[in-house]
Amino acid sequence: MAEADVNQYKGKVKPSWCPGCGNYSVITALRRAMATLNYVPDETSIISGIGCSSRFPFFMSTYGFHTIHGRALPVAIGHKLANPKQNVIALGGDGDGLSIGGNHFIHAGRKNPNITYIMMDNEIYALTKGQCSPTSRIGTTTKCNPYAWTADKINPVLLALSFNVSFVARSYSGDIKQLEELITLGLQHKGFSFIHVISPCVQYNKVTSFDRIKELVNPIPEEHSTEDRLDAMRLAFDNDTLYTGLFYSIDKPTYEERVDKVIEKAKATVPNGATVEEIMKQFT
Repeated sequence: MAEADVNQYKGKVKPSWCPGCGNYSVITALRRAMATLNYVPDETSIISGIGCSSRFPFFMSTYGFHTIHGRALPVAIGHKLANPKQNVIALGGDGDGLSIGGNHFIHAGRKNPNITYIMMDNEIYALTKGQCSPTSRIGTTTKCNPYAWTADKINPVLLALSFNVSFVARSYSGDIKQLEELITLGLQHKGFSFIHVISPCVQYNKVTSFDRIKELVNPIPEEHSTEDRLDAMRLAFDNDTLYTGLFYSIDKPTYEERVDKVIEKAKATVPNGATVEEIMKQFT
């Protein structure tokens, strides 16, 4: 099958991020991955929370939900359950996904819904002009924190691995080729695929720049087994190197498959035409 035209995924609204923002690379890589897999716009939904990166639905020609802060994942999971044939992609930033949305991230990993979650991490709340986020480094100074940020940063990849997310990868927006490849793999994965993208903010975070990230990133060693979760954790733990690539990928039942089995069991237990009283007896 021939690759689809990438331009069909462009929305009527042009991206309005600051010039040089890493999110431009992410949207380009996502569109290319969708074209490679021949995604149909009407069969695809982009779900986002609140923040700079969460403007994605406006810039795509697919269906989209611009939800409230931190709630992209529960909306995406509900949407997938309601319409299992739809390709569901959730997007957001580090603040959206790890602060108010951190709890949803954990439980999405446990449930393993068949959706892809792309987290763009700029280590700052850029939309609110420079608040420190859960991934900001100790000592970071901003207009909101003029003296220094004092909390430890969250490691998104290590967090995902700790609750056994079935697909965990990391890239950065300065390597669009690798980013496209990982998003393509994530979209093809059956289950919850998490892609952590280091996406520098050129306006409000002068600490995590493209130049600095370029010095830290290295591809995951070729000998690493993507089924070895402990070795993936070891790589994610490394503070001197930001490894990029596929950390972990396993097959396990999806949330939708587990829910379907429960529905089948319920239908087999309750006879057709049963009254409410007869149905309620099983709960007494």
